[in-house]
Amino acid sequence: MCNDTMIDSIGHELKAINHILQRKMFQTAADAGIDRVTIMHGWIIGYLYCHQEIDVYQRDIESNFAISRSTVTNILKLMEKKGYIIRQSVDTDARLKKIVLTEKGKLINSKIEKAIEENENRFNSVLTSDERQQFIYLVRKLRHGLESN
Repeated sequence: MCNDTMIDSIGHELKAINHILQRKMFQTAADAGIDRVTIMHGWIIGYLYCHQEIDVYQRDIESNFAISRSTVTNILKLMEKKGYIIRQSVDTDARLKKIVLTEKGKLINSKIEKAIEENENRFNSVLTSDERQQFIYLVRKLRHGLESN
């Protein structure tokens, strides 16, 4: 594949953007005193923070973030070890454990939100509002199309 197809590859561009985004997020997080592992957990912490009024289970995180059960299990174990979450039994089904953000998790969420906001501001400085909406539309279309295959 040594031709222009590689240069115009969506996968290549997405991977490059992901690396740049991670570098920027890690730097912003480090400036705020947040370690690399925690920033990687930030999206899940944010999800739990925004869904505090409902019971959230591991399967919700798996589907929302499109990651495997084993990966989510490992992430949640580490988040629990760090004191960001606890897993609580549910009255209706002893096998189910809902995931609840701890006070420590809620505190770290505000730092993570600031880091995410800084990156979103960077995106908004590059894209117009219409371009941003179109980009989100196209990325979601790709994601859903790939998930359904």
